[in-house]
Amino acid sequence: MGVTDPGAMLYANGIDGATGRYDVAPITAEALVEQILNEPPADSKEDLRARKQRDEQQPEAIAQLEQELALARSMLEHTRAAVPLDEGRLAALTREIRTLERELARRRHFGVKEGVDATDIAQAGWGMILPTPANPAIVEALQELLDLRAAQAGPRFQLYRDYRGYHPGMQKAKFLRRNGADPSGPVDPDKVPYYLLIVASPEEIPYGFQYQLDVQYAVGRIWFPEIVQYAHYAKTVVDAETRGIRRSRTLSFFGVHNEDDPASELSARHLVAPLHRALSVNEAGWETRAFVEEAATRATLERLIGGEQTPALLFTASHGMGFVRDDPRQRAHQGALLCGDWPGPEQWEGEIPERFYLAGEHIGSTADVAGMMLFCFACHGAGTPLHDGFGRRGQGVAPRQLASAPFVSALPTSLLGRPNGALAFVGHIDRSWGCSFTTKGSRPRSNTTTFESALARLLDGQPVGHALDYFNARYAELSTELSEELQDEFREHDPYDLAALWTANNDARGYVVLGDPAARLHFGDGGRRGDRVTGAAVEQVRGSGAGRAEDGALPSVVKTAAEPATAAGGEADRQELEEVIARPPEISQDDRQELEEVIARPPEISQDDWAQIPISIQRYIDRLRARLGD
Repeated sequence: MGVTDPGAMLYANGIDGATGRYDVAPITAEALVEQILNEPPADSKEDLRARKQRDEQQPEAIAQLEQELALARSMLEHTRAAVPLDEGRLAALTREIRTLERELARRRHFGVKEGVDATDIAQAGWGMILPTPANPAIVEALQELLDLRAAQAGPRFQLYRDYRGYHPGMQKAKFLRRNGADPSGPVDPDKVPYYLLIVASPEEIPYGFQYQLDVQYAVGRIWFPEIVQYAHYAKTVVDAETRGIRRSRTLSFFGVHNEDDPASELSARHLVAPLHRALSVNEAGWETRAFVEEAATRATLERLIGGEQTPALLFTASHGMGFVRDDPRQRAHQGALLCGDWPGPEQWEGEIPERFYLAGEHIGSTADVAGMMLFCFACHGAGTPLHDGFGRRGQGVAPRQLASAPFVSALPTSLLGRPNGALAFVGHIDRSWGCSFTTKGSRPRSNTTTFESALARLLDGQPVGHALDYFNARYAELSTELSEELQDEFREHDPYDLAALWTANNDARGYVVLGDPAARLHFGDGGRRGDRVTGAAVEQVRGSGAGRAEDGALPSVVKTAAEPATAAGGEADRQELEEVIARPPEISQDDRQELEEVIARPPEISQDDWAQIPISIQRYIDRLRARLGD
């Protein structure tokens, strides 16, 4: 949803596939506020408030970092406005801002208790949550993944089933207390692990429970219609971490801007463009590409999802297809990505044909998405809840039922559940909202820090559930602010401000991880975090027209190349990497040397790669080879 001024109409992302109209009719801020005031209080209000308070309790050094960040951003705005544009200074300031933001985020993170590295499964732990009763065939199909995580997490591995699992109607607090954990405060992995994988449909374990748990923990979900798909997914993750399934360091953006469509224009100009611009200047040797305007076609998207241009990480922004609950296409095509082939709402009337969008069943059996991740900004991209979250439409009126039952969208199900499938899919439950990435005012400006920070963590090789914690922190902050705003009965609400706050809150809550929250990207170039980018070559793939690099300008492709480390610096980095990765802290150097003599290196894995594999995974590979008869 986006707005350009207080009197303008607000547009929700999402197109009705049967009519070609907006899934939610454009609405004024005043009309939206009437619906907002009829809504019940947010779930887990106290937990959200506690999370916000913890995040605000920072030392004086945080205030200094914030001042430095504000100054750097101000200098960046002045540099962008300068004529002629100083590209070198622009790049240097962007790098400085990214560094300050990462440091600020690191100090602010309270997901796990002090002293625990949230990116290390051995410290943070891993668990799987099953409904009661659980299907034992699903657990058996996931055994390969369970064996891997058990080896990595050790005593912090947990399987929540039967009495310890999820029971119908259970709230987060009861689940945590039953399993010995505090329902608020930092996560103690010795009680309940930080990484939690829900294995259930949203009928069995509701999305609401996932939202509640996600405020504290790094949560993911998988659900597939066929048992074999669980086995496929388990093998995908294990292969990526132990058998050399790698992707090149490529980040691609796919930004649709349909004609005469304010919603897709907003996401293309104020989400995709600034994200591409910010992340093109990186320190890890990433090649970034953007496909926008005429290039954002279904044919292009098919090349990016399993075709010859498949990246390690794909970010898309588009409408998601919507269908009413009695439409036979809803389960298969809800949340499908509407591409630039669609002429737009002014030029097209009636049912939208499948050639304009990409659904799960359109991805061929030969598509190779192994080892990649997707982050899709689209309505219903990840799933559909039972009821409409778009207000109650009147005092005492029940929300509209969207589907006969809540469900996971078919596109991520197809991508994750196939042989050589994707590692994770980050998407939205219900509708996505443009106000979450634009500032208030008569001229919208980009505010994409949450998106940038989450993507930066993924590019850094951090677990996807940990990367999405930025959205959880934003949800806690916005929900608390919205609750306080609505509780003041004597305040005269500004319709535009309240509408923007409400939509941003709903958007942050609705993002979920589909897949193992501990999954992370792996690369085939042997590159290390910290390699510094020294230059960029620019290639145009917009279809036509050149845009200036300013807020709202659609991006071109930027290819970056990493500078080789100096001999001394490279050796120091190599030694540090071996110390961190090859020898876990719970294993002494003497024990490590002894284990190296015992655990034989498989012939298909090079000596260099074997030296960088954690010892827990080496043990797992050795046991697996023995069980399979080598």
